[in-house]
Amino acid sequence: MSSILITRSTPLLRLSSRYAARRLPSLAQQSFRHYASKFPEHTVIDMPALSPTMTEGNLVKWYKKVGDKLAPGEAIAEVETDKAAMDFEFQDDGYLAKILVPDGTNEIPVNKPIAVYVEDEADVAAFESFTAADAGDSTTAAPAAAPAAESKSEPAPAAAEKSEASKPAKTGTSGSAASAQTDRIIASPLAKKIALDKGISLKGVKGTGPHGRITAKDVESIKAAPVAASVGTASASAAGAAAGSPAASYTDIPLTNMRKVISKRLTASKQGAPDYIVSSSISVSKLLKLRKSLNASADGRYKLTINDLLVKAIAKAALRVPESNSSYLEDKDVIRQYSTVDLSIAVSTPTGLITPIVKNADTKGLKSISTEIKELGKKAKDNKLKPEEFQGGTITISNLGMNHAVSMFTSILNPPQAVILAVGTVEKKAVPDKANQFGFVFDDVMTITGTFDHRVIDGAKGGDFMRELKTIVENPLEMLL
Repeated sequence: MSSILITRSTPLLRLSSRYAARRLPSLAQQSFRHYASKFPEHTVIDMPALSPTMTEGNLVKWYKKVGDKLAPGEAIAEVETDKAAMDFEFQDDGYLAKILVPDGTNEIPVNKPIAVYVEDEADVAAFESFTAADAGDSTTAAPAAAPAAESKSEPAPAAAEKSEASKPAKTGTSGSAASAQTDRIIASPLAKKIALDKGISLKGVKGTGPHGRITAKDVESIKAAPVAASVGTASASAAGAAAGSPAASYTDIPLTNMRKVISKRLTASKQGAPDYIVSSSISVSKLLKLRKSLNASADGRYKLTINDLLVKAIAKAALRVPESNSSYLEDKDVIRQYSTVDLSIAVSTPTGLITPIVKNADTKGLKSISTEIKELGKKAKDNKLKPEEFQGGTITISNLGMNHAVSMFTSILNPPQAVILAVGTVEKKAVPDKANQFGFVFDDVMTITGTFDHRVIDGAKGGDFMRELKTIVENPLEMLL
C-alpha cells in the first residue's frame, strides 16, 4: 500500500472562542474550513480524493482507535480507492477523538467526514456523542460494508417468476439517522432482493448493519412469511412450478472499487472510441538470441525478459511514428502528441487489472527497464503503487505470451491513449525460405495486435507503426540506434 501524506499548507486559524472546529481537507484542497461548534476545538478529517478519478472509496480498516495519540507520518487508516489500497498518513500531532465511519465501510463519498482529532488529550471524552451531523454532514447514515461473497441457491428462473403484486413497496436506503421515521426501512440492495425472492416482509426485521441497516444475513436468518395474501398465492404457485426443477446455484461477488472503475472506463472506451485492429506476425528468433546472450553475460546482475525487450522496441517505434504516441482530448478539441514515451504495462492483480508506467522508456536502457518493470509489478500485486506510478502513460502493452494457449488476442484501448499492443505467445511456425531445400524453415514467431483510435491515428499510420515495430523486433540491434 502506498503512503499518502496529508499536510498543512497554511497556519491554523484560532477563533476567539475555544469551541471551534477545523476541517482537514482532501488532497485536492489546501485550506481549512472553520465554523462554530459546541464541542472543544477539533479538526474534522474528510475522505480524501487519492486519485483524479476517485469519487468514493472504501475504508478497509483503522490503524488507530479513539484516544490514540497521532504522530506526524503515522498511517491512521487503510483506504481502498478506485485504483489501489493505500495507507492514509496524517502529518500532525494530536489524539483521535471520534471515528465517524467504521472499519469495512464501502462507497464513502469523497469529502465525507470520517473522523475527528483534537490537540488536547483531555478533550477526547467530550466527543463521545459527536456525530457526522455535528461535522457538517447532512447524511449521517454511513454506507454499509459490502457483504462478503455469499453462496446461495434459489429456484430456477422459470420457477422464480412472481407477479408485480408480490413485490414489496420501495423503501429508502439513506438519510439522517437522527431524522429517520419509525416506519422507514433501511436495507441493503441484496437484502431487498432476497426478501423479494423469499416473499419476506422487511417491516419489523431488526437490522444488524450500521445504523440498523438490514443486511442479507438478517433476511436469510428468518423464515419466509407472506407480505400479503396475494404474495402467499404467488409464492405457492411458484413453489408448485418449481417442483421437480433443479435449483440454480450461484455466488454473488461484491464489486470492488477497482472492478467498478475498470467496467466503467472500458465500457466508455469501447462505446466512445472508433477503434481498428492491425495484426502482425513477427519473427523473434534474433530477439531471443540477443536476450540469451545478454543474460549469459549478466553474471546475475539482471535477467531480461521478452517483455523488457518489447517495451524498448515499442518505445523506439513510437518515436519513428509520433502520431502513435498521442491522446485524443475531447474536452479541449485537440490531439496531444507527447515528446517522451511513457509505457503502461498491464499487470493482473487479485483485485483487477492495473497499468503501472515505465516513464521515458525511449531513453532508458534494457537493464533499467527490466528492473523497473519487476519493481512496479511487485508493487502492483502488493497494492503498494503510488498514484504517480500508474496515472498517465502514452501507450499500453498487454502481454499474454506467458500463456502458451494464447496465439493472439485484441485489447480495449486504455483512454485517453490511442494505441494498445496485445502480445501473444511465441510459436514455432513454418515460414517460406527459398534457400532451403524444402522451401520453408521453422521459425519462432509472435503475433502482436495493435488497437488504434481512429480519431487520432489513421489506418495508414497505424500500419506504419506496426511495420516499424516489426522491423525493430526482427532486427533488435536497431534498439541501440
